[in-house]
Amino acid sequence: MGDLKWRDAVGGTDNALSGASASAREPLLSVRSLSVSFGAGAEAFQAVKEVSFEVEAGRTLAIVGESGSGKSVTSLAIMRLTDYSGGRIVGGEVLLRPSTGAALDLVKASDASLRAIRGNDIAMIFQEPMTSLNPVFTIGNQIAETLILHQGLNGREARLRAKDLLQKVRLPDADRLLDRYPHQLSGGMRQRVMIAMALACNPKLLIADEPTTALDVTIQAQILNIIRDLQQEMGTAVIFITHDMGVVAEMADDVVVMWKGEKVEQAPVRDIFASPQHPYTRALLSAVPRLGAFTGQPLPKRTPVMVMDGGVAKPVGGTHEQDTADYTKPLLQVEKLTTRFDVGKTFFGRVTHRVHAVEEVSFDLYPGETLALVGESGSGKSTIGRTLQQLVEPTGGTVRFDGRDMAAMSQNERRRLRQEIQYIFQDPFASLDPRHTVGYSIAEPIIVHGLIRDRKAVERRVHELLEQVGLPPQHARRYPHEFSGGQRQRVCIARALASNPKLIIADESVSALDVSIQAQIVNLLMELQEKRRLSYLFITHDMAVVEKISHRVAVMYLGQIVELGTRRAVFENPQHSYTRKLLSAVPIADPQQERTRMRIEGEIPSPVRPVGQEPAIHRMVEIEPGHWIALEAGAGANGLRGAA
Repeated sequence: MGDLKWRDAVGGTDNALSGASASAREPLLSVRSLSVSFGAGAEAFQAVKEVSFEVEAGRTLAIVGESGSGKSVTSLAIMRLTDYSGGRIVGGEVLLRPSTGAALDLVKASDASLRAIRGNDIAMIFQEPMTSLNPVFTIGNQIAETLILHQGLNGREARLRAKDLLQKVRLPDADRLLDRYPHQLSGGMRQRVMIAMALACNPKLLIADEPTTALDVTIQAQILNIIRDLQQEMGTAVIFITHDMGVVAEMADDVVVMWKGEKVEQAPVRDIFASPQHPYTRALLSAVPRLGAFTGQPLPKRTPVMVMDGGVAKPVGGTHEQDTADYTKPLLQVEKLTTRFDVGKTFFGRVTHRVHAVEEVSFDLYPGETLALVGESGSGKSTIGRTLQQLVEPTGGTVRFDGRDMAAMSQNERRRLRQEIQYIFQDPFASLDPRHTVGYSIAEPIIVHGLIRDRKAVERRVHELLEQVGLPPQHARRYPHEFSGGQRQRVCIARALASNPKLIIADESVSALDVSIQAQIVNLLMELQEKRRLSYLFITHDMAVVEKISHRVAVMYLGQIVELGTRRAVFENPQHSYTRKLLSAVPIADPQQERTRMRIEGEIPSPVRPVGQEPAIHRMVEIEPGHWIALEAGAGANGLRGAA
């Protein structure tokens, strides 16, 4: 596709390449009118409808769209993996052109041919590495299996090659990692193992299906750098499937936009961002949170969201400043909160190691304010949320809610506190009981806390709550599996509101949602905050969302806050080196914007320490009113700032 300047509309046909350019450089992969169905007869559902595109060697094609658009099914169909998940290719062809010989149609290829191609000519990186790696085999055995099967290496040669591959994806101490099991690795390390396995046989085509969606921005930046470097080194073609338009802007040469199983637009990446033609593409791009979009503005701001209505993109909502915080008196006061977990014991029960999850963390949260806790996995931000919700016992420190010390509360007062502090979890499907209707789940906290006793009144309250989060009251009779991911998250928000809380802890509550749904949920949270004067502790690693929703930001690293200040101070004048690394790692949804990146290598250090080896506590210094940073232990006010 190279410098191709054409676009497709729904139902349109691909413009042909000129004869000269086509003969000069044939694409490595040609997908022509591909259609995939699930089920049979009247129950049949066509997930992919006559999709066509081409991929050239050494180039990256991004396939984008929301959940259910058919992008992942398309990638699975290329490798004929839909055969094992109830899907059928009902039309079209998938032509793979090897370096020598005629093109092979994978749709008609035999099982033996496909086994030889999978992993050898075409490799795939899946979204969730923990479910893709076999938990009962070591990392070394799993990589070696591919090499023995496709390359004919013996066990010793395969192990040496596996070690080389782990080093190539920048995993430290590769010798040791070969003998470890998947559960002993972090998410970022497991994803790099998957990349090593995918690249083991130097495939001509690499398919990456949402390989960075659930990862922290720093780990995501490392994964993208690895894929980019290896592509340049080996000349591999890449199909990158994602709903993260920032990743698309940084990785893609060409973009295919899918909606409801169809390809609705295709163009070079710069043209897609500069001049999107299809209404869905425009709606998708308008929903992308862009780091720096609120520069110079002191307060969070709600902005309109473009949604599709009958094939037409329409704006929903208006622009509104979130001037809701009342800084007269704090609602929540956290002083030197410490939470540790015992993880190692001797035969006689003596503790040998502890996880230092949270170490002497202090902050205040005010009525109507959103305080964002940001940082990588393992930084302790979720532990703080669970400790405040009384799901985890603190090791030390003081927490006051509405002026009351939580440690001194009676059982009745603690029960009351659970009503006033509510939690929204990352995975709405896992946090809703599949055996009960969503109406029952929303009504449960009302009944448990004795807020309303009349059954009809409870039912009316449930209907009101559903309407407040933008769902019809009749949905109360449905079960969780009957909703989309965004709708389930709305149900969880309605349940959190049911007990009339003063504080809501939102733990990665929008991280796994499509950008269009994410934008709607963020606007909903901000609207509810204005109406109810809610306080939010917003736990996330998505810096662009933080910039939009938060009044103040606390950056966490290894269980301690390293920078704390207003959203404007932290984003426009970051002082701690770790904060700057976080901001540098965020993909920017603009392929024309050049910027200097701080190269991020390695893993975040382990918070597990032997008993007696306590971590050094960083001293916080106020560098301007309300803007605090951590100094290295023992450093003075003019000493080294924030070595992370």
